[in-house]
Amino acid sequence: MSRVELAGHISGALERHDAEGRRRALRALLARPVLRSPADGELFRLARRHADELRQWFDRETGWRLVVEPQTIRLLVSHVPQGPTAVSIAERHPARARRGDAPFTRRRYVLFCLALAVLERSDPQISLARLADSIVLIARQPGLESVEFTLAGREERSDLVAAIRLLLGYGVLARVAGDEESYVASGGDALYDVDRRVLSTMLSTAHAPGLVAGRLGEHPAIADMEVALHEQPPAYTEEEANVRLRHRVSRRLLLDPVVYYSELDEAERFYLTHQRVNVTARLAEATGLIPELRAEGIALVDPDDQLTDVRMPESGTDGHATLLLAEKLATSGPTTVAVLRGLVRRLAREHASYWRKTAREPGAENALVDAALDRLVGLGLAAVVDGGDPADAVVHPLPALGRFAVAAPTIRERKTR
Repeated sequence: MSRVELAGHISGALERHDAEGRRRALRALLARPVLRSPADGELFRLARRHADELRQWFDRETGWRLVVEPQTIRLLVSHVPQGPTAVSIAERHPARARRGDAPFTRRRYVLFCLALAVLERSDPQISLARLADSIVLIARQPGLESVEFTLAGREERSDLVAAIRLLLGYGVLARVAGDEESYVASGGDALYDVDRRVLSTMLSTAHAPGLVAGRLGEHPAIADMEVALHEQPPAYTEEEANVRLRHRVSRRLLLDPVVYYSELDEAERFYLTHQRVNVTARLAEATGLIPELRAEGIALVDPDDQLTDVRMPESGTDGHATLLLAEKLATSGPTTVAVLRGLVRRLAREHASYWRKTAREPGAENALVDAALDRLVGLGLAAVVDGGDPADAVVHPLPALGRFAVAAPTIRERKTR
């Protein structure tokens, strides 16, 4: 090998190494929008090394902002769907403090935001009890009447603990002593260090809250503030409008397990149907995701199964029950929750030797069906239409669920000569 060939070989190897490093850092930021040193070790160092390229990529493809500090890197992700499907899409991706925990409700989100407001004014260390008392006082302010939080019962303490655990996961808090379980069960306590560097990166809005509050007047409703915080100014040129369209569809493709054309507004649908090859190719090259382009929509599939907080299939009783219900829905079509509960009761008897013992207890089928539907809806595999009574709700299979349909085997006879 000549010197020129050797230099080219080395250069190509270095370029591939750099590209792989950028991809790993980008995937880490998509999975975890806050990277910290030294907690995230090599991933943090990769993101720091490739910060300029990552910042340019996120700005060009999604419009998201990457904030790089000496000890923290924060991807300011914004995903505010608009139009008739906005509510259902937002409900697909509730936060969870830990895998397996119940999804965040509206009250948990509000408590999370109130906790951030308290921590902004707190000492470098704060106890859980003191944090809770301060949140109770803030929740009594005008404009928050719809949020009832008094710490009167176990459920409210559990909601607060869910918000605390999310703060622990982001690195805003670091536990020094105690634990949250004792607080929920018997009024125990815990002590935390507050990392103000991470705390300062938590807010992700298009406009500063102070400016929005001044425009909305005194004591605005929470819903009005949510809209105003993320409202974008009008696009004045066709190029600017196209850039925003690209950002919106790219965000959906990166964050939603499946993007159905029926869920897009007319402009997004037109843009994606005409640019889907180019858009998905750019996203796939940077992330390592594999595009699946179907007549009903598009999915970016992760072959490494890392960029998701909800997996299917999954082991255990809940995972097996979800898989069997998916097969039922894929083959039989829309079904009521009551029918699915009856099916789970029968399945619990059939799989008694594999499922946990509590699955056969009276009423256990309700929790199993609810957990399965949370997973199916979150993955864009099913939609639930309220029927008044929870048992009367109708579960509609969505096109991507078709891959879980099990067809009857085809037996071919061997030809004899």
